[in-house]
Amino acid sequence: MRDSIMIKGARENNLKNISLSIPKYKLVVLTGPSGSGKSTLAMDTLQRECQRQYMESMGLTSDSISKPKVESITGLSPSISVGQHITNRNPRSTVGTGTDIYTYVRFIFSRLGERICPSCSGTISPTWEAAGHLTEEDEYMSHQTINCPHCNAVLEKLGMSHFSFNKPEGACEACSGLGHVASINEAAVFNPELSVRDGGVASLNGVHRDIQIRILVAAGKHFGFGFDPDRPLKELGEIERDLLYYGVDSEEFKQHYPNIKPIQGTKFEGVIPGLWRRYKEKEGEGGGTEKDGRFFHQQKCPECQGARLKKEVLSVSVADASISDVTNWSFSKVLEWTVGLQEVISPEAHHLLDPILHDLPTKLKRIMDVGLGYLSMDRQTVTLSGGEAQRLRLASLLGSGLTGVLYILDEPTTGLHPKDTIGLIRVLQELRDLGNTILVIEHDIEMMRAANHVIDIGPGAGLNGGMVVGEGSLEDLMTSELSVTGAYLRNESVASPTYNRRAGTGQHLVIRGAHLRNIDIPVVSFPLGTLISVTGVSGSGKSTLVFDILAQGMESDQKPSGCEEMTGMEHVGDIVIFDQTPMGRMQRSNVATYTDVFTHLRQLFAGLPDAKARKLTAKHFSFNTPGGRCETCQGLGVLSVDMNFLPDLEVTCHDCKGRRFMDEVLQVQYEGFSISDVLNMSVAESLPVLKSQTKIADLVEMLCEVGLGYLQWGQSVKTLSGGEGQRIRLAKELSKKTKKHTLYLLDEPTTGLHPSDIKQLHILLDKLVESGNTVVVVEHSLELIRESDWVIDIGPEGGAEGGELVAEGTPEQVAEVRDSHTGQFLKRILAEGL
Repeated sequence: MRDSIMIKGARENNLKNISLSIPKYKLVVLTGPSGSGKSTLAMDTLQRECQRQYMESMGLTSDSISKPKVESITGLSPSISVGQHITNRNPRSTVGTGTDIYTYVRFIFSRLGERICPSCSGTISPTWEAAGHLTEEDEYMSHQTINCPHCNAVLEKLGMSHFSFNKPEGACEACSGLGHVASINEAAVFNPELSVRDGGVASLNGVHRDIQIRILVAAGKHFGFGFDPDRPLKELGEIERDLLYYGVDSEEFKQHYPNIKPIQGTKFEGVIPGLWRRYKEKEGEGGGTEKDGRFFHQQKCPECQGARLKKEVLSVSVADASISDVTNWSFSKVLEWTVGLQEVISPEAHHLLDPILHDLPTKLKRIMDVGLGYLSMDRQTVTLSGGEAQRLRLASLLGSGLTGVLYILDEPTTGLHPKDTIGLIRVLQELRDLGNTILVIEHDIEMMRAANHVIDIGPGAGLNGGMVVGEGSLEDLMTSELSVTGAYLRNESVASPTYNRRAGTGQHLVIRGAHLRNIDIPVVSFPLGTLISVTGVSGSGKSTLVFDILAQGMESDQKPSGCEEMTGMEHVGDIVIFDQTPMGRMQRSNVATYTDVFTHLRQLFAGLPDAKARKLTAKHFSFNTPGGRCETCQGLGVLSVDMNFLPDLEVTCHDCKGRRFMDEVLQVQYEGFSISDVLNMSVAESLPVLKSQTKIADLVEMLCEVGLGYLQWGQSVKTLSGGEGQRIRLAKELSKKTKKHTLYLLDEPTTGLHPSDIKQLHILLDKLVESGNTVVVVEHSLELIRESDWVIDIGPEGGAEGGELVAEGTPEQVAEVRDSHTGQFLKRILAEGL
């Protein structure tokens, strides 16, 4: 059994005491419907136990990692999980710095760079006798000089640190290497019609505002002019305004009181200095908090024009390109430039740069193999999607040379065109062939075909899942009566290739002269009253066309930006956008509160006779406000324990036992369930309980229809994926009644969906269209594209090689376009029914 990982009696979350064997040194796909228990098995059971056992084997305490609910796991290997999350949200982190490719480029420029002398404009060639190999010492090289041969001007020698925007030697002084400068957006901060107490200063809120008001009043009293926190800002006198805006240490305020220093408790910092302080503490990352970001205007740095580096550094060139040029290029173009260097540099340079010129193309090819050749080095890490971040990390793992490792990947094909999925599969197979075990949580059929072993979890989601319903090859799954994946494949193999395409209303949204980023399209038309898929490889420009040109043009009262003209807008009454933006980071926001179901639940419980007899109102049934909640945990049900150098640990509240509310509130029950019991139910479980509550039942049914019945009402929205969040918004929208022709724009709504769930999603999107609306999806899923009425294919490639209209028409028409990557995959799926 050394060649397999044996799991016995796994019971974490919804897993039903399952036992199975995972073959080692193979590519294994773990599949099943959304919420069936795949991630629980892979991440919460297998990965956690790997980490726990590894720490114990090293003699380290594993108290911070709780043992998963499993009888035993044997045959474990050291594990690395590659999830869809971005760990570095620092605005200084870019794709180039995160992959270390920028370090290689800096080395090349510090050794090969030709400079322009600022005194005589003469060219200063590289000085090979002074150049050496890459060392730590070179990173901080300064005060070394070279002489310009044309005018004998003495110039500072440029080392690697001068080509870094994260070091003072190289960073543009005007923007500190950020590439942009900020200014306070006073209109967003101050509302002159309101007082401070009523919210006239948007950056002061909650308890923080109350404290600041006390300090303001104390300062006004100390200086003798008083400060009224209930007076509208527009009625404040000059001294009061200067105190509020700029604080007691500002020049504005000192003009009034040059010789008087405030005593303890009256030193008000000032709203504007406070915003700047938080901004600088976070180096420009949202002005200190996520909310503070809206209080700043961001614009390109006028000194470096966004290039982040000093002018003398930007004047250095290698093969007729500056370092700014190279960082702006796509990785595919950087590869061409790197390969071309070998033909133009001298033999001496070849000797010096041979390791770099060998390793850099290899790293770049790995990035292209995972479908990310369209990315540029200057792209901020925080702007990457979860799938892009995961594949970048995967590309770096290929160069590690590790063997005997268990790699666990969470849906790595997310955001990938089928063409790029083939390259990703090759990368995973290469990682496997090094002697590793690859366990992939995945819904993609091509990934399953390429796998050595497939494990299907199901048959449904939540309580209806948690069992192994099939394993083996795809052919084996098709013989399993319980396997949802097998059932989908059986049905698809006999599906009719004939589809009824809607012609629409005869009206069109037309964009002419689209020219934003890499988009260059003379004219493109969106037929109204249809389901439209906008397709193309990753980075081709799909999102730019739909969200940055079409959506912005529809929402703006001014002339549309990014295009010359947009017509047909008068035929659309409203626009609704569903993107992959996270639903929030607040721990208190959960599925029930986000969908407004919790409001109806509180009213339901408050209206019960038992609640009225106890004089309990809707407020008492809220865990967000004092009254009926447990004050020990303030309604969260858990307490946070400071683990010093480790992440904080959450433990169940010892007073309410995780139930969030006081005993008196919990004693009020509806159909035998307390408000806490309902919050602990899944959406699907609550349907029989709440079916008579029409205000709630419709939304509950809709959430089940979009494949989210497995979610718990009390589940924090922080734990939801972008795809889950998008479908919750979709369910809310579908439950509304509107007579306007609405344009719905969706960003990859099939993310995280099993093929069988995609069918259900298509039914819901059809409902929107049949109700007299238009639905536009940016999509890679061939299953959904095939069902569309109209396809707009952008490409042919990503980045600079994309942005063109490759094909448009029905799926059958696009399938006949040879230059369309999407078309070629459509041709097969339309013919085979798969």
